[in-house]
Amino acid sequence: MKLTFLGTGSAMPTGERVQTGLLLSGDDRLLVDCGSGVLHSLTRTETGYEGVDTLLLTHHHLDHISDLPVLMKARWLAGEESLTVAGPPGTRDLVEGLLDVHEYMQDRLALTIREIEPDSEFSLAGFDVSTLETRHSMQCLAYRFTPVGADGPTFAFSGDSEAFTELIEFADGAAVFVHDCSFPDAVDVSNHPTPTTLGETLAAADAEIGPLYLTHLYPHTEGNHEAMLDSLDEHYDGDVRFAEDGLTIDVS
Repeated sequence: MKLTFLGTGSAMPTGERVQTGLLLSGDDRLLVDCGSGVLHSLTRTETGYEGVDTLLLTHHHLDHISDLPVLMKARWLAGEESLTVAGPPGTRDLVEGLLDVHEYMQDRLALTIREIEPDSEFSLAGFDVSTLETRHSMQCLAYRFTPVGADGPTFAFSGDSEAFTELIEFADGAAVFVHDCSFPDAVDVSNHPTPTTLGETLAAADAEIGPLYLTHLYPHTEGNHEAMLDSLDEHYDGDVRFAEDGLTIDVS
């Protein structure tokens, strides 16, 4: 299984990072979140927007869904005929609302919409997936992915969330864990973690995880990466790295 970071930024563009999007590649392809700029990043991969017909959303904030109508139109113009969109409750209303605004896109693609409940398990695009509801300003799901029929490897993604013990333990055994770390310690924030709160939570949790990649980075983090890693290191002695747009890693 390969993971490509299509976008590692946030709702405040920096010019260096686009908004949230991940591409999981195994026997099939799965796009996770689709914020602004993600489609451009996807186009730079071998998969392209023609090669991925399934999108899984963590939640419905704009920086995670704004390229969804762009993806639908691009696939239609490229001659593709279908798209599956899965996500938390309300995903059907989201997609139908976008099509109400852009009426000319109605019936251009055969759309399959799946609504995913917290604390559930399902299969999608060649992956067995389990879910956990996060602590965010709207309903958001963390996901844990394993190729269908395989004992591993496992990849876990926090979505947007404060750091809390159950979320870290949800990722127990993951070969790679990608976690929100939106701001440095100097920013007083809720709904997202800072390095210190994340490090403390990682240390307190009963979980063994592989490399931890930090993502959903606001402009406030620029120039502060070393200090953020130092803050994490004060509490957690695991392997922590910053995610970057375009980075592809083997999950093994």
